Amino acid sequence: MRGITVFTGTAHPELSEAICRHLGEPLAPSRLVRFANDCLEVRLESNCRERDVFLIQPIVPPVQEHLVELLLMINAAHGASAARTTVVMPHYAYARSDKKDAPRISLGGRLVADLLVAAGANRILTMTLHAPQVHAFFSVPVDHLHALSELAEHFGGSDLANTVVVSPDLGNAKSASAFARLLGVPVAAGAKQRFDDEEVQITSIIGDVEDRDVIVLDDEIARGSTIVEVLDRLAERGARPAKVATTHGLFAAGSLPRIGDRDDVVEIVTTDTVPMATTHPKLRVLSVAPALAEAIRRIHEGESVSALFHQG
Repeated sequence: MRGITVFTGTAHPELSEAICRHLGEPLAPSRLVRFANDCLEVRLESNCRERDVFLIQPIVPPVQEHLVELLLMINAAHGASAARTTVVMPHYAYARSDKKDAPRISLGGRLVADLLVAAGANRILTMTLHAPQVHAFFSVPVDHLHALSELAEHFGGSDLANTVVVSPDLGNAKSASAFARLLGVPVAAGAKQRFDDEEVQITSIIGDVEDRDVIVLDDEIARGSTIVEVLDRLAERGARPAKVATTHGLFAAGSLPRIGDRDDVVEIVTTDTVPMATTHPKLRVLSVAPALAEAIRRIHEGESVSALFHQG
């Protein structure tokens, strides 16, 4: 590799700038043009020939707009003879479309993965996919990071003697268990059934939460329906006021005040994988820029990325 070049899309330039500060590399200029017919064009305004190119773009609302922009960025880098093109995608929205749980539905997670590779992506760097199997949707190498160390460092500064980590559902229980081990506390989980994008039901909490301090851990909060259900069940089981932790704090449809205004919520902690469109007095945002920058450095220099997980 002759050198490294980092570009950003328009989805989250603040995160891209923070990553480049930690890398000690400049953020290369690019331009997005919208034509009269609403078509987009991307121009990468820095040399890519035989360089190690990194394109930073989380897939966040407006999802389709940012996805097409990313595909055009990849295509531009590929057409400019980049030696390798790595997509740095801190949040992959289509990861939630990961299984065929109804007749005649699309598998967006797999389709979009194919589109990214077809556009010219040689490698993917992402964080906290909604389900582990999404990793296998890509036909190119994927470096899958998590933010458990950052979250654990935040909560580790408080008294955890009477704390339990609660996963909203059994699908997230493995991550919750790993998080609980980092904190040295027990884990519990909810029994959840999802009916549609807006309606979920948690029938019970599996584990001891009565008179315990609680940290509810989920990979993503969008509408917040799951978190609200968990909080209601915890209150019924006699748990103490809870702290809520997530990697991807999308907070759509007014979910942040709906969660934060509750008396039984002490704190909401998320990371900056997605831009914050709103705020709340109980909200704390942790940066994953150092972790992503270190992963980019290791990818560029041919070092192990998995070793990062053994350092937290």
